Amino acid sequence: MHSFLRVVAAGVLLALLTAAGCAEGKTEARPTPTMPATSPPAPVVLTPQVADRAFRSYVTDEDVARAAGDERLALTWTSDGQAQLTAAEFRKAAYDGDPVRRFVYGRPKLYVPKLKDAAYPQWFVVSVDRSAMNQAKSRRRVLMGFILRGPSDHWKLTLATVMQDKAKEPKVAIDSSGYATALSAADASVLIRPRDVGGIQATIAAEGPRSVASKVMRSNRVTTGFYQDAKRARKKAKKKDITYTVVYTATPFPYFGLRAERGGGLVLYSLFRNTSLVAKDPETPKPEIPQEAEHLLDGTVEGNEVDTTATLHFAAFDPPKAKKRTDQAKANMLADDGAVTKAGTPPLKKP
Repeated sequence: MHSFLRVVAAGVLLALLTAAGCAEGKTEARPTPTMPATSPPAPVVLTPQVADRAFRSYVTDEDVARAAGDERLALTWTSDGQAQLTAAEFRKAAYDGDPVRRFVYGRPKLYVPKLKDAAYPQWFVVSVDRSAMNQAKSRRRVLMGFILRGPSDHWKLTLATVMQDKAKEPKVAIDSSGYATALSAADASVLIRPRDVGGIQATIAAEGPRSVASKVMRSNRVTTGFYQDAKRARKKAKKKDITYTVVYTATPFPYFGLRAERGGGLVLYSLFRNTSLVAKDPETPKPEIPQEAEHLLDGTVEGNEVDTTATLHFAAFDPPKAKKRTDQAKANMLADDGAVTKAGTPPLKKP
């Protein structure tokens, strides 16, 4: 995105006035310097064509950064949770001694909401096949959310999540002009308000299949499956006199909702997963650093605790609200991705 500045050439004007004064042999008063006049960048009107150019520019710029192994450059094209995941991916590649993955993209589907002119942030979602370079069998469908926060900013990838095996992407409603319809944060036509979908998932992950929240969201490996994973991890840690805790929390990152053709909506959002391994007795063996966090630590545990935070990206289908409770379908998880993005080994707390 380019901004255009109209600059009054004060320096040139000063030079001309000075030259004129010298030619007449007179002493001229020096004019008062003025600040260059500027006009604010013109607001970007989001159209499917603008979104298509932004996506293709991202694909090119991302590959340049990854081919060069340039983390700083890669981070200029991402924001929010995707920036955290990108930084962690570069660090893991360096730790393992491997090149950073490069991607090949197929033909994208663009879901561009009709937004108010000059309103920010602007956003759109892309559904596209993606595979790691030279690994054709790695091809997966990916949902990607892009955001533009202001007229002086450029488009950045804020969220990317991978469709689960056998999951079906809902058909997003597109009008005759090529625009999708955005769901408001508190849309009442869907079963779960879009802003609450992540909270429902987190509740099931914490409470399991008996949770009240499970009445509105199906069982999935990232709902009740997360609950079972934590249950096994606690049991395993207990055998080593270590306390394992896990908490799923909301993030400050943006989320996106799009109306589906037959009602309901596609919702993309993020969660944090915070875990702790704490040795009950400082004299007992310290907890081991989890393999997925090794690249973020120096290999030592200073105290008796290891803490990690994972950034997780999801997509879910939020069904339309039925008139009869007996006819009501549940929300269904469609896509997930993420990794540990932060880790720490705090020193022992002094009594």
